[in-house]
Amino acid sequence: MKKSHDIRRYPGFGTVTVLFFLWLYAPIAVVIWLSFNENRIVSVWTGFSLKWYRAALDNGPLLDAVRTSLIVAVVATAIATTVALMAAMVLSRNPTMRGAKLSETVVNLPLLLPEIVLAVATLILFSQLGLADGMTRLIVAHSTFCTPFAFLPIRARLQGMSTDYEEAAQDLYAKPLTAFRRVTLPLILPGVFSGAMLSFVISMDDFITSNMLATGGTTTLPVYFFSLIKKSASPELNAISTLLIVLSLVLASAALVLSMRAMRRDP
Repeated sequence: MKKSHDIRRYPGFGTVTVLFFLWLYAPIAVVIWLSFNENRIVSVWTGFSLKWYRAALDNGPLLDAVRTSLIVAVVATAIATTVALMAAMVLSRNPTMRGAKLSETVVNLPLLLPEIVLAVATLILFSQLGLADGMTRLIVAHSTFCTPFAFLPIRARLQGMSTDYEEAAQDLYAKPLTAFRRVTLPLILPGVFSGAMLSFVISMDDFITSNMLATGGTTTLPVYFFSLIKKSASPELNAISTLLIVLSLVLASAALVLSMRAMRRDP
């Protein structure tokens, strides 16, 4: 007789699961809740208010940090996704080519190195090259460590896609670029979108590299957050953190919807 895998056969498992998710998401819920606190003292609730959202949106240095982070994240995401897409196409369609394993290791190398090591190495390199522009330094560095995060979803999507469609396009005399644009890219678009969104979130969240490479006028949001936390816990931090949480949820939901649609289209 086949044994049942009902969760009731494991006493306490449900309780442990609930406690785990509470431990994981309770701090986020607290941040969201306190962002509506009227009191300047973050931990003392005195009433509901949206004034800290208004204060955050009127804070010039905070908005400059948000603008810098968005510019760096968008440009770095575009560069990283493009490089990752080209690398994934070459490595997935030519797995036996000479140096394929070495090339894949080089692409994924930023994942294997501690971020502090990569940040110090990048800082030394830019110092030797005489590159002093903070925005350029941030974009180059972020593009580098975001590339493997974009590469992995795209490579996984390509590996799970049949080559029959591309071969059919070639049989119909489609040029390689046309076949890629009309056949391959639409099929792997969920993986490309997932990789791009992951790169964007990683770039927005980075602190170590940004803190070491930023110059005057190019302070990113995590670095600005850290400077405020060293002074005091401002309620504006909770407000802007809540907005970022909402943005992350929207991006994650969009990636999930695209992936589900792609799975339904797959034969």
